[in-house]
Amino acid sequence: MTRFRRAAGIVAAAASIVLAGTLQLKDLPPAVQKTIQSTLQGGEVKNISKEVEKGVTQYEVETIRNGKHRDFNVDAAGALIVVEEEVDLAGIPAAARTAIEKKAAGGKLGMVETVTKGGVVLYEAAFTSKSGKKGSVLVKADGTETRN
Repeated sequence: MTRFRRAAGIVAAAASIVLAGTLQLKDLPPAVQKTIQSTLQGGEVKNISKEVEKGVTQYEVETIRNGKHRDFNVDAAGALIVVEEEVDLAGIPAAARTAIEKKAAGGKLGMVETVTKGGVVLYEAAFTSKSGKKGSVLVKADGTETRN
């Protein structure tokens, strides 16, 4: 019985994370539509999904702008929660760049993004270490490692 409850709990939790697959802009609440349209800034919508994260219903909008990934989340009331935008490593502050390169330790660097949440800009990078282990790092402009 315990295994069944545990398995049922895992299934229920997974189901609550992603509530729907691809959504259309026209199907979203008006406040969400307005925020998406104003945040697009010339980008092209690739996917919209509805999620519940920490009890908050939000819409994740995946876009491409100027050939780069630019994704953002909007809550059900239309408030912009976070914007993640692909950038070139050379375009971020030197201290953040140095911290990211040090964390990758000579491995292969993947996508680098700015993560803007509540007016705070952080820098996130995915990497594969020399040994083949995948990882990511999130740093402040001064190079201090942090958590999202």
